[in-house]
Amino acid sequence: MTEYQLIERIPTIEEYRDLRARNGLSAKTMEAAARGLPNTIYAVVLEDAGRTIGMGRVIGDGGTAFQVTDIAVLGEYRGKGLGKRIVKALVDWLEANAPKSAYVSLIADGPAKDLYAQYGFRETAPESVGMYLRIM
Repeated sequence: MTEYQLIERIPTIEEYRDLRARNGLSAKTMEAAARGLPNTIYAVVLEDAGRTIGMGRVIGDGGTAFQVTDIAVLGEYRGKGLGKRIVKALVDWLEANAPKSAYVSLIADGPAKDLYAQYGFRETAPESVGMYLRIM
């Protein structure tokens, strides 16, 4: 049985861009990744024999607002509970480090909302609606 390693670290720019592209997430330029990744509050990567196969990050201001983002696992590794391992690590970190009253948000694509619900995340609608603005 393969032992996947969950490592507390920020993905490299190359790993980040590759995992996003291979998981259908929006593309990020080298410049955007280079500026953004160092501002990560907490991150984990999953490795299989030294190969990065998954990632997840927490971003935000470190006090009032946090966002869980960039959850990705390569397709050939899905269905093994690896996404759960990533989300659990992020939520465990938030519960240990975020101050009381902190607001933690995320955007769930499709059935991923069922994964996040297992860790206490709730849909905001109809009280509020997620919105976005993408700079092109």
